[in-house]
Amino acid sequence: MSTRRNRVALAGIIFVILLAQVLLYPGIDTLVVVFGGAETLSASMWFLAAEFAAFVAFAGLWGAVSDATGRRVPFIVAGTVGGFVGYGLLGLLPTLGVATFGAAVALRVFQGAATIGAFSLAITMLMDLEGGHGRNMGAAGIAIGGGTALGAPLGGQLYELGPLVPVYIASGLLLVVALVAAVVLEDSETSTRREGVSGAIVRIRQTPLLLVPYAFGFIDRLTAGFFALVGTLYFREVFELDPGTTGLMLALFFAPFALLQYPFGVVSDRIGRTIPIVVGSTLYGVAVVGVGVAPSVRAAALAMILVGVIGAMMAPATMALVTDLAPSSDRGVAMAGFNAFGSVGFLAGILVGGAVADRFGYVSAFVVAGGVEIALAVLVLPVVFRVDRFETPHPRW
Repeated sequence: MSTRRNRVALAGIIFVILLAQVLLYPGIDTLVVVFGGAETLSASMWFLAAEFAAFVAFAGLWGAVSDATGRRVPFIVAGTVGGFVGYGLLGLLPTLGVATFGAAVALRVFQGAATIGAFSLAITMLMDLEGGHGRNMGAAGIAIGGGTALGAPLGGQLYELGPLVPVYIASGLLLVVALVAAVVLEDSETSTRREGVSGAIVRIRQTPLLLVPYAFGFIDRLTAGFFALVGTLYFREVFELDPGTTGLMLALFFAPFALLQYPFGVVSDRIGRTIPIVVGSTLYGVAVVGVGVAPSVRAAALAMILVGVIGAMMAPATMALVTDLAPSSDRGVAMAGFNAFGSVGFLAGILVGGAVADRFGYVSAFVVAGGVEIALAVLVLPVVFRVDRFETPHPRW
């Protein structure tokens, strides 16, 4: 009973953390102005990048402390409480007379450092649970997809009520999650990793083919970071959409991306990883460019749906390739590496996409983002085919 309860609670925590995070995206340009930033792409870029830089810097620290103590729950609670405080202080900043943009960015670092602890350890605790790795990771995938899919349109509507409303709601949601985590979650003996992490990392280094799914994870998350910043401002400036409509445009990507991952994951088990990863990445790159050159809002909306569908085809196959390649005893560390590459990719998508768009324009930025995806697919096609054909047997229809 405790396993099922923990699984549901952990999925809920992951869902809410992602929901709170994405609430801020649709009107990010109006939000930075409230904090004293300029209504420019550069200000929005640094505001978003600060959170993901903290993700990259602090995720490993939370994991190391949790592993060392053999506990997950206290740190999940601490992370969500820290997120509540971080979002809350952001919302109060304009009323304190110190609403400088630098102070807002500093608070984003604090908030990101806290929430990544809760997010990362909630996924880790799901991995610790009995009941099947597929079932547990399926719960994580649904929570991640659902949080991002709902966050964009809901955040857009909240911005219509005021630029700080999404920040207040995010803070309140994390407070509720902290209370639920403290009351419902239970640590178990499986939370203590008895195998040395350093030994597992050494063995994974002996499987260099893991760099293939890691590279795709990096590029795929780069495009996600790209859409979080450049896509949002592209819709706001080029098509002159309000935050509510911008949120709906982002949801056209997030919704199919969330809903279709499970069936596409089943398909990849049947036909192998090569077609979903390589063909999917090529089509994904073309679709990303299509959003940037769309002549109308309707065309851009159709392209966003296509990006979401193709992204859903790639994502589960890429993660499954990590599982295919890593020894069963090292899958936790292997997946941690995949997530680390993904976080760096998201940060790179914000910084690189923002820099290219700021200097060369939106069309150039979309061409770069889509072109990198296509180039990677072409370069690694022989490697992916060899791995899929000879090392990872799959059941057939």
